[in-house]
Amino acid sequence: MIESNQNTVLNLLATCPKGIEGLLHDELIALGATPGKTTVAGVYFTASQATAYRVCLWSRLANRIILTLVRESMIDTAEQVRDVVARIAWSQHLAPGNTLAVDFHGRSEHIRHTRFGAQTVKDGVVDALQLAGQERPNVDTKTPHLRIYAHLHRMNLTIGLDLSGESLHRRGYRRDVGHAPLKENLAAALLVRAGWPERLKAGEPLIDPLCGAGTLLIEAAMMAADQAPNLNRERFGFHGWAGHDDEAWREQKREAEARASIGRKRCKAQLLGFDQSPAALTAAKANAMRAGIPALISLHGQSLGQLTRPETLTAESGLLITNPPYGERLGELPELVRLYAQLGEKAKALFPGWTLAVFTGNPDLGHRLGMRAHKQYALKNGALDAKLLLMEIGGAEHSPAASDVAPALPETQAEATPSEVASEEQAAHKNQDNAQMFANRLIKNQKRLKKWLKQSGETSYRVYDADMPEYALAVDRYGDRVHVQEYAAPSSINPAQAQKRLYDALEVMPEALNVDASKIYIKRRERQTGSAQYQKRAASGERFEVQEGDARLWVNLRDYLDTGLFLDHRPVRRMIAEMASGKRFLNLFCYTATATVQAALGGASDSVSVDMSNTYLEWAKDNFALNKLDTRLHRVVRDDCFRWLETANAEFDLIFMDPPTFSNSKKMRDTLDVQRDHPRLVELAMARLAPGGTLVFSNNQRRFKLDEALSEQFAVEDITGRSFDPDFQRRTNLHHVFLLRHKAL
Repeated sequence: MIESNQNTVLNLLATCPKGIEGLLHDELIALGATPGKTTVAGVYFTASQATAYRVCLWSRLANRIILTLVRESMIDTAEQVRDVVARIAWSQHLAPGNTLAVDFHGRSEHIRHTRFGAQTVKDGVVDALQLAGQERPNVDTKTPHLRIYAHLHRMNLTIGLDLSGESLHRRGYRRDVGHAPLKENLAAALLVRAGWPERLKAGEPLIDPLCGAGTLLIEAAMMAADQAPNLNRERFGFHGWAGHDDEAWREQKREAEARASIGRKRCKAQLLGFDQSPAALTAAKANAMRAGIPALISLHGQSLGQLTRPETLTAESGLLITNPPYGERLGELPELVRLYAQLGEKAKALFPGWTLAVFTGNPDLGHRLGMRAHKQYALKNGALDAKLLLMEIGGAEHSPAASDVAPALPETQAEATPSEVASEEQAAHKNQDNAQMFANRLIKNQKRLKKWLKQSGETSYRVYDADMPEYALAVDRYGDRVHVQEYAAPSSINPAQAQKRLYDALEVMPEALNVDASKIYIKRRERQTGSAQYQKRAASGERFEVQEGDARLWVNLRDYLDTGLFLDHRPVRRMIAEMASGKRFLNLFCYTATATVQAALGGASDSVSVDMSNTYLEWAKDNFALNKLDTRLHRVVRDDCFRWLETANAEFDLIFMDPPTFSNSKKMRDTLDVQRDHPRLVELAMARLAPGGTLVFSNNQRRFKLDEALSEQFAVEDITGRSFDPDFQRRTNLHHVFLLRHKAL
């Protein structure tokens, strides 16, 4: 064991999340250390052994504290790494019989895998110990006595001892992390950036209106109680170090325990958390209990929409800080756009004069808050780029609407010039006007369709289809649910502007259509190739029943690009039902067989439905079951329609064929291009059509032209013009429909 000397100056490295290095530098000074060079996600510093222990105990921002043993440059090969490690006096650091683990970070031309790098470092340690006459140590990757840190970057090698052990962000209080855990040291950094330590001294309160498992509240409470964040940790990495000075450590811990005891008693800070999830609040209470500060936090079960200002909260200024969800998937946006707008509305209505701090991985959602961010800080939340937005809350009557908000200012910019503000405000008002025009169009379209909907009884229909060029969306209603498809913007459109318009539309949609934001589903529609339109976007299995005429049909708005029901083909399905009585029916490229259901309910004697997709044929069977169809009479067949037609020998009185525009599915023998291949398809289908029968041929190729030879060979009637209900009459090139019959001899 090496001699302990509290006055020996140690060379150390504190690692941290990217973006908070400056805060960590200042924290190290406050803890009595001497910072040196700042690097990406870390700060080098010097300190006595006692101060190193204090940093491990008190740092709210660091991940790990590394005692650096050696730093060497021009290191590239495994042999060089092993030699550097072997020159360290490991017998002074690893006691006989103790275990070790190596955490290797980085790579070089010759060391390309961290496992190989770790093995190389371990071999160097073994060489040194055996040379010193010490037994070969065992490796324990989970709970070693000594954890060795190795970092190789641009031929610079650092070897050290991890004095922290488990990452310091793991305070030990959080076992139930809720839905979206925020690391404890990142939460502490957000509080420091938002000025919480200074606000504490001024007696200001803190509220998290979307508190989840309570991480922000607990970190704020520990600051308020002067409690060391790692006070409850039983073991640090230095406990297994041969150079550990236990008396120096105990002195640091005794001081921290005394400060916490006094701090908790003296704490007068008001800390309130709100959340609508009972599970999240249960986790927050348990976490606060384990952290030792349950009495300092007041938790309330309220949704953001129900949020009220407690009567006991009389402070004119305070901190409203939260980490709301920010929608890593497109389908989450409808609810989140409304959530952020509601957060801004509540902040202005209930907490004027306060500061709002919002940490988000989607700054565009931050624009929904309706306030200008006077500061913003770029940070990382794990691998995700994120920003902390700081906003001064004005009164609701003086604040811009959510769609008015100007972009947040860069961190280095103190304030915008008057001309910049005026320009941004003009653009914002224009966007707000456009969003209101979009809302008005939805209301107008809904009103226009009202009489037809009442007469027809339809509950699934199109409300809007890119009526305004600025809002390239298709909006469909399925009862009390709304399905939104965003058409991909052309390359000439600024993606950020297109996204902002989408958010504007999603914000006004719930009120304009009188639907809950949680029942709005959004997809992005781009040019599809092959079977892409049939591929899963999610796996929720969230389906529900809709009524179309006499048919009951399953619809899924979340999991696939298409929903299981092509709304524009409604009149065609209605016509098939009217034509089907007593007929043998064939449905080619049947998808979910909604046309077959209508034919069967219309009196078809039997039917065959052909498609290549197992998923959609199972869906078809479920539609059959929902309508109590006899599957002995109504069969589904999994096959390539070309191949099936070429080998089939049955005759049908009524055939419906609706091929995709293009497909290169691996299940097909060849690719399918409807413009190129439709003559062959039609001829094969007509070969299966009984005398006097009808082929209903449709497709969705906008510029489709029927081959003239087919008109010479068969009796052809183009009924496209009368195949659209009122909800689709604005865009009558969505599909083409033809009736083909054999010519009379």
